[in-house]
Amino acid sequence: MTAPSKRGANAGVALYQRIRSDIEGRIVSGEWPPGHRLPFEHELMDTYSCARMTVNKVLSGLAAAGLVERKRRAGSFVSRPKVHSAVLQIPDLKAEVESRGQRYGYALLQRQKRTATREDKARLDLDLRAPILALRCRHDAAKQPFALEDRILNLDAVPDAAQQDFSEVPPSTWLVDHVPWTEAEHRISAGNADEALAADLNIDVGTACLIIERRTWRNGQPITAVRLVHPGPLYDLTARFTPSG
Repeated sequence: MTAPSKRGANAGVALYQRIRSDIEGRIVSGEWPPGHRLPFEHELMDTYSCARMTVNKVLSGLAAAGLVERKRRAGSFVSRPKVHSAVLQIPDLKAEVESRGQRYGYALLQRQKRTATREDKARLDLDLRAPILALRCRHDAAKQPFALEDRILNLDAVPDAAQQDFSEVPPSTWLVDHVPWTEAEHRISAGNADEALAADLNIDVGTACLIIERRTWRNGQPITAVRLVHPGPLYDLTARFTPSG
């Protein structure tokens, strides 16, 4: 990283913004994935020829935004997504199936890079014509369809996704490992399988299905919207909690 020179009365502000932008860019791009240790404060001071106060302000701002976790004496690390309850967890479906002692299977059914439509805008609050990656996948457990995934990714927020073919690594696995987020929203509903869905999930028409829709953001910028449809008999949601919440 190359540090900018100080110029005029606003040099301190400009330098702070540059340092934060550099670090945030490395996190957002996935160059520094969740769990990666950032350079120590003295290393950032040397890189940018700046005071400790400036570096501390940058790291504090990134921590407040949820992008960085600061650990005393250990340093600062790219944050991992925080789980607030079992129901609101953002799962890695591969790990979830394998944790049940079942063999996991995966198939990419469709991958399309295109511009956002009005339907995409409604799903993820994107600007019309924004670049997105649309994915349709099937996840199997013990050789039976476990979930049908319909996902759009905002390529302005996650440009590296455009280089992933997702034919072998599921998008949920890649996102958990590479893309930090600061806010998520779940919507859980139920529905009956129509003919197309029944064919994809190898179930009877009219079978009850659990539908989980999720959106994630990073500092207000939309990252992804996904719709997961599970055959009702194969999936349940469990949360354990106390009266105090």
